Amino acid sequence: MEDGKRTHQGSKKGLSGADFAGVGLQFAFAIIVFLYAGQWLDNRFGTNGMFTIAGVFIGAGAAFYNMYRKISAAQKQDDEDRRTKT
Repeated sequence: MEDGKRTHQGSKKGLSGADFAGVGLQFAFAIIVFLYAGQWLDNRFGTNGMFTIAGVFIGAGAAFYNMYRKISAAQKQDDEDRRTKT
């Protein structure tokens, strides 16, 4: 490690499995938060599970989008590292 930065095959800033370790937890957390928000809205408005189902889908969609952004950024960084290496 140099200057507190991770090294990866000679580049100054690399990505490792540790960078993606929390993605699963973030995914589950987003779904659970929106699930409980949906249940709260169902109890408040007296609906029969409509907001709970919508909350699960919104939470899953937000989690997938977050995962996609993180993987895309990692892929872009990897492509840049490979371009500068050659």
